[in-house]
Amino acid sequence: MNQRIKLSIIIPVYNEAESVAELHTELVDVLTALNHPYEIIFVDDGSTDDTFNRLKSLPNTKIVRFRKNFGQTAALDAGIKHAQGDYLITLDGDGQNDPRDIPKLINGLEKNNLDVISGWRKMRHDPWLKKLSSRAANLVRQFLISDDIHDSGCTLKIYRHECFEHVDLAGEMHRFIPALLKIKGFKIGEMVVNHRPRLKGKTKYNWTRGIKGILDIFSVWFWKKFAARPLHLFGGVGILILLISTLAGLVATYQRMFMGLDLSDTALTNLALFGFLAGIQFFVFGLLADIVSKSYFSVTRDTMYEIKEIADSAHENKPSITPQKNPTGPGPR
Repeated sequence: MNQRIKLSIIIPVYNEAESVAELHTELVDVLTALNHPYEIIFVDDGSTDDTFNRLKSLPNTKIVRFRKNFGQTAALDAGIKHAQGDYLITLDGDGQNDPRDIPKLINGLEKNNLDVISGWRKMRHDPWLKKLSSRAANLVRQFLISDDIHDSGCTLKIYRHECFEHVDLAGEMHRFIPALLKIKGFKIGEMVVNHRPRLKGKTKYNWTRGIKGILDIFSVWFWKKFAARPLHLFGGVGILILLISTLAGLVATYQRMFMGLDLSDTALTNLALFGFLAGIQFFVFGLLADIVSKSYFSVTRDTMYEIKEIADSAHENKPSITPQKNPTGPGPR
């Protein structure tokens, strides 16, 4: 019988032909010593170099190949969906994440009864521009999301498989997986990991990825606060604008009727009219967003809650009551 897979190692790669063989060797050495059934999944994110051919030469490796480059988030999502292990471990394919940290992550997850442990590259070996943009994004993320993670951009993480039963990744959301899972009630932890300098290949990071990441922070913030109740946000803004426009209209009416002022040079009438229309639009938009939100949760696998387990309470064994036999025997038919 096939053994149940304990560990699924998921590595997204894009034009990393020079790095994948050495990384695979390191992984096999570490995983063999752990003595757990495992699988190694490389996701080739539309590489244009010799990465795919190098991957095909590696033994006991599952390869998911994209038709073109869709980005790291899509690659992680595909790898997660093809993984079968109880624990999912993700890491970069450039060799900067150290596979020797994997046993420490597993031990930390089990010892502390966590669902996720995110690696923290406390001593980073990256260009200054990349470190600066990461720190700026982290400040925005902590202000809006507060996931208590120092380095959400570190790909080296370990998850329990059930974390992704109702999670689909898109955009640049791979940086915010701990935040998404924390919203759903999973227990999140962090651990300092080794970060190595890039020795082969070229970095794929550029300033546009940083901007996309910051925009996705707002998406996570909205999902955290208003995914199940968008009417509270848009309807609240609409009501506030309606109140302001109504107040402006009352002031304008008073000035015209009781003070005889010419309102042609004031902004009160415009504020009253356009504010009223804008308030109605925000409120209606909130209603429509609320309908879309409910439709989303009804037709997808996603839910706003996660069930950890279902257990029956202990029942005492009560003596069963059986009818007494007729001492005089059966009655007449």
